[in-house]
Amino acid sequence: MREIQFREALREAMQEEMRNDENIYLMGEEVAEYNGAYKVSQGMLDEFGAKRVIDTPISELGFAGIGIGSAMNGLKPIIEFMTFNFSLVAIDQVINGAAKIMSMSGGQFSVPIVFRGPTGNAGMLSSQHSQCFENWYANCPGLKVVVPSNPADAKGLLKSAIIDPDPVIFMESELMYGDKGPVPEETYYIEIGKAAVTKQGTDVTLVGFGKIMKVVNAAAAELEKEGISAEVIDLRTVRPIDYATVIESVKKTNRLVLVEESWPLGSIATEIAFKVQKDAFDYLDAPILRIMGGDVPLPYAPTLIQEYLPNADKVVKAVKEVMYVTK
Repeated sequence: MREIQFREALREAMQEEMRNDENIYLMGEEVAEYNGAYKVSQGMLDEFGAKRVIDTPISELGFAGIGIGSAMNGLKPIIEFMTFNFSLVAIDQVINGAAKIMSMSGGQFSVPIVFRGPTGNAGMLSSQHSQCFENWYANCPGLKVVVPSNPADAKGLLKSAIIDPDPVIFMESELMYGDKGPVPEETYYIEIGKAAVTKQGTDVTLVGFGKIMKVVNAAAAELEKEGISAEVIDLRTVRPIDYATVIESVKKTNRLVLVEESWPLGSIATEIAFKVQKDAFDYLDAPILRIMGGDVPLPYAPTLIQEYLPNADKVVKAVKEVMYVTK
């Protein structure tokens, strides 16, 4: 199987669906003439032309609203935010528009739109450019929220998001665009709302999503060296959440550690912890633990960023705690 970059997988997903359906178009800042801020849309202007790959002014509120209106009238827009930090300017359109129109119109209007772009920390970008909003958007009925962790998932999930009849928030990472991974050459789609068990294990369940899976996988590898068998689950989507896969794993391992980059209060990890203790309490041999980002705005200094973010050492320590390993 060939290996391609994360950004190339995203581009292929958009190209394939745009070739299949002339109603699909891409719009956002620098997506056309500049080939995308992260070169995700490189070459797409040449293939599809300026009517389907559209550069916008720096006005997220405006072009998000245009996208929603066009979706209500039969088009299928892909709206790129240069970062989801900037989506806050457009959040009224996303939450009070896209997410609610199907319900408020009594089913007369669907909004087949994808909002995509990077989320979370990307190095020394400080507080206003490093925020995780996955749990914010996942809190809103009417939206689906997808956070892939590798190129193959990114392509299959984005293709599914583009053909979905409802609005989808598709969150990537600046730190992953250059990552390479195996991606099938044949056409494929990945179901939205289905987690992946990426490693079988018997002693503890580790759950994460998005780029934090690098931390989870590193921790699982380190634990394996110490004779601890971790089962690893990549959620892939955080609305809907695949609770069943997590609960099935916990019934086998009897322990759960959740890893997430965002602030602790109201997090996806908090929601999963509640659901597991409600539906699988009798299977737990230890309290559920979370490894989260710091409960402060992300600092600029690299040493402070290191303290703020989850890492493999913190996950290993948490696993040993739930296993009552004292050494």
